Amino acid sequence: MSRPFTFDRVVRIIIALTLMAAAIWLTGVLKNVLLPFCLACLLAYIMEPFVEFNQRFLHQKGRVLAVFITIFDVTVIIGLLGYFFIPLVIDEVNEMIGMLKTYSSRHITIPYVPENITDMIEKKLNLTALVKEIETGKASVLIDKGETLVSNTIDFLMHSLEWLLTFIYIIFILIDYRELGAGFRLLVPDKYKKTVFQIGNDVKDSMNKYFRSQLLIAACAAVFYCIGFSIIGLPMAIVMGVTVGILYMIPYFQYITLIPVIIICFIYSLDGSVDFWALLGKSLLVYVVSQCICDYILTPKIMGKSLGLNPAIILLSLSIWGTLLGIIGMIIALPLTTLLLSYYKKIFIEHKPLSAPT
Repeated sequence: MSRPFTFDRVVRIIIALTLMAAAIWLTGVLKNVLLPFCLACLLAYIMEPFVEFNQRFLHQKGRVLAVFITIFDVTVIIGLLGYFFIPLVIDEVNEMIGMLKTYSSRHITIPYVPENITDMIEKKLNLTALVKEIETGKASVLIDKGETLVSNTIDFLMHSLEWLLTFIYIIFILIDYRELGAGFRLLVPDKYKKTVFQIGNDVKDSMNKYFRSQLLIAACAAVFYCIGFSIIGLPMAIVMGVTVGILYMIPYFQYITLIPVIIICFIYSLDGSVDFWALLGKSLLVYVVSQCICDYILTPKIMGKSLGLNPAIILLSLSIWGTLLGIIGMIIALPLTTLLLSYYKKIFIEHKPLSAPT
């Protein structure tokens, strides 16, 4: 039986809504300050299983040594990846710049495309201006006004400070990971502990099931796309493959890379040795094969049952969470949206109480 809306209950609802609105407003104001902490929490969440593994392997009761060993391992892995991949990326970028210099003065022709359309593409793309911008872009910062150099220096120092804060946050969060969780539990009043603990466990299970699984799938997708683009001879294959893998963390965002892939295919075909449509068709085939492997083989095996959200709901949730929490909000949008919808169905449709299972 539903409770009557007494004056006291209405006041409590108004206060709760006011506090919620104030929290959202304050989050927007402090977004730049909270971003390093949120990023540190996300990275600490990813690294926590490795810390626990190192702690068990070392037979240590404390976590300090395991935390620093984990950070060292992650740094070494990132350093090795950079050592092997950064030279390849630099070579690919230099190769693309060389193509731009070579083909910037040529007239654009694409088979089966009307002349007026290619003229419009040539006018809009303007390869000559793009090459000039690439060559003079770095120098223009140095010869610009003094305040530009000063402001750029200040921005660099501020971003460096944010990364340093993120690193420090990660260390302290990992060292006191369990204590922080227990501390948050102590802040919850006894009256609401069952409900809050259930919500916390559901969020944790949802994030464990989705986020870490999606991270593994994204890494596999990056490998597939790098191999596929390299096989078909697409310039900047490693760069585009890694970019697709990173964007794979956000649903449907990997398809944004189709635009630069089309541009790369177009530039590579300007000398006439490669057919634009053939290279584009091969690139699309890489997308089709890789997506089929990820969606129909890896996702069911790694993540299990799909979240079952309509594509329109997915895009809406990405927009809302992205506006509230930026890129981190877009990454965690799907599990949180699924959780909220399940709570809505349970409370308002099925009229079941939200309490911890016995």
